[in-house]
Amino acid sequence: MAIKKYNRRLRIRRGIRKKVSGTAERPRLSVYKSNSSIYAQLIDDLNGNTLAYASSREVNPSKKNFNVEDANNVGKKIAELAKSNGIETVVFDRSGYRYHGRIKSLAEGAREGGLKF
Repeated sequence: MAIKKYNRRLRIRRGIRKKVSGTAERPRLSVYKSNSSIYAQLIDDLNGNTLAYASSREVNPSKKNFNVEDANNVGKKIAELAKSNGIETVVFDRSGYRYHGRIKSLAEGAREGGLKF
């Protein structure tokens, strides 16, 4: 089952990446979720640069696992880093994950921080 689930996510991810591309003015907000943490980065696909990066390990290093609140804090942190780089709008790349739970919380935290997508 795990292989089928992983392949399904990769297939959805490839479909998303065909349509979503980031620029320096409007970078791609890419999300990766593991069992123990969540990562978000702003990527300029035209130049191949990562503009900003945040993770649940940076936001709360004492915790071994993360929850919805930690994902929300990661969203706020990436929004703060984007604002300091002069970025107002982004393109959200959920990387094949369902827009539910921790992914949704990260997106809402980024919106609360002032990012538009």
